[in-house]
Amino acid sequence: MEKYTTKDFERDFPSDDACMDWLFNIRYPEGVYCPKCDKVTKHHRIKARSSYSCDICGSQVYPTAGTIFHKSSTPLKVWFQVMYRMASTRCGISAKQIQRETGVTYKTAWRMFKQIRSLLDENCGTVKGEVEADETYIGGKHSGTRGRGAEGKTPVIGIAQRHGKIIASVSPDVSSKAITPFIAQNVALESTIYTDEFRSYNNVSKLGYKHRVVNHGREQWVDGLAHTNTIEGFWSLMKRGIDGVYHAVSPKYLQSYVNEYSFRYNHRNDETPMFQSFLEKLV
Repeated sequence: MEKYTTKDFERDFPSDDACMDWLFNIRYPEGVYCPKCDKVTKHHRIKARSSYSCDICGSQVYPTAGTIFHKSSTPLKVWFQVMYRMASTRCGISAKQIQRETGVTYKTAWRMFKQIRSLLDENCGTVKGEVEADETYIGGKHSGTRGRGAEGKTPVIGIAQRHGKIIASVSPDVSSKAITPFIAQNVALESTIYTDEFRSYNNVSKLGYKHRVVNHGREQWVDGLAHTNTIEGFWSLMKRGIDGVYHAVSPKYLQSYVNEYSFRYNHRNDETPMFQSFLEKLV
């Protein structure tokens, strides 16, 4: 992946005006069609209103309309700075740290994170080939029962295409009725699915998949090509991030955090810098 440094960021986005011009150019790469003039016309910036006006008739367009910046009083430079900081970390960054770095209130920082994460819910389509399926549990009390059956924890089910994408979703439970449709929707038929011995995966072969199992209860972690190390590695990365950076996440917002970690994982090997991958989601 090409590196994108703080120096690069300051060069490309030194001010609110630079951020606004970037947004205008990326939203209207072929110019702005003016409905009053009935053609593409040249527009000039009206700084006092963060808009661009048609040179002929004066009608205006607002590049922030319909984006996460719409009606926000927070400077665009701060928005872009927060996106850059999010994209530059492996495990995330807290709203408290953004509050300290930018001077915005904690409430504003938290809202900005929420809006940015809303962009990271991407449709990966169906995966195929060798695919691992597993489930994990987030939140709840740390003492007492762990894993399946743990009190107060929120289930997350996921699939990992080996050398490919992660697809993960918060689930009401880990029953066969929840897991089987999730796999059927996201994995192409005739793929090979690797799971542990959990009985909710028993119907996988009936759907038309090749199903290989490792028995974790008997401390069998690898059996030839059969293992779930890829998806478990992703769970470990996500949990370290949530525990170490955010400390606790409510079930209501957990999916957005799952989306954030999935997005980072899925774009980890892109030639495009992660920050630019974030920016592309704006439009």
